Amino acid sequence: MNSTASPQSLEQEVRRFVVENFLFGEDDGSLQLEDSFLDSGVIDSTGVLELVTFLEQQYEIKIDDTELVPDNLDSISRVSSFIRRKQNGHG
Repeated sequence: MNSTASPQSLEQEVRRFVVENFLFGEDDGSLQLEDSFLDSGVIDSTGVLELVTFLEQQYEIKIDDTELVPDNLDSISRVSSFIRRKQNGHG
């Protein structure tokens, strides 16, 4: 687990995963930190499960079913904040 990762590097890692897996590797810079994955059509419900699997493996965290909500997983910034809370034992 890389709990010392800066917020910026965490956001970059999440962005990289989303771009590679849901935007076919094409990052035109239009995906902003606060953009909703679901509202913008970047990730659908199946994609959320892929994202969760990646987060659990990459950051050695366990995401409960009750945590599968947009407040935690619906933008780069929300995912990054959620990971930091989980790593610090507040999630």
